[in-house]
Amino acid sequence: MIQIERTSVMNLENAIRGARNPMNSWARIDSAYDADGNYILGPNDLDLAARLSRAGSDHRKYLRMVFVSMDVTAPLYWWKEFDTYKIGTVANSCSTMHKIHAKPFGRDDFSHDRMDAPALAALDALIAFLESERQKFVADKTDKQAWHNMIQLLPSSFNQMRTVTLNYEVLCNIYYARRAHKLAEWHTFCAWIESLPYAKELICNRD
Repeated sequence: MIQIERTSVMNLENAIRGARNPMNSWARIDSAYDADGNYILGPNDLDLAARLSRAGSDHRKYLRMVFVSMDVTAPLYWWKEFDTYKIGTVANSCSTMHKIHAKPFGRDDFSHDRMDAPALAALDALIAFLESERQKFVADKTDKQAWHNMIQLLPSSFNQMRTVTLNYEVLCNIYYARRAHKLAEWHTFCAWIESLPYAKELICNRD
């Protein structure tokens, strides 16, 4: 399970102007903002941006200037793989250390969409135990044993929300490294990448 919300794409105008700096070709800029405030690439700018992107990382430095921010809710086992991409990313996560006891545990706190019946039964048993420990800790905040039990038994299927900022170059690396991955979450993430403005021309263009 993965959910991506509140996506914002920023700084496209400055990135395209920067892409024209090496040849001083600013006079050929033909992009503009539409009535909704979206920056729309003109034919000249889109052609240049696509050619630079296909030419390789040395030529597509401008992609590092196109920023994307979004909220991602995903299981810890997916976040472990996402954390491979440390360069050009910033993330603020919901805290299990501070807020693990803030609400009752339920199935929807965990990714379980591909579990079979025996696995679901095991998950339900674990949820029941975690909830009993949570109630102990809520009743007596000095009961550190209950808190440690929750933290150390929390499975990697636990869903965590993070607000993430990265750029088109990072997304290009992710797309080609993860689009055929065995985890379904990566397929959903790569489909989201494909939906971004000009993704076909600037990110998903090696084919």
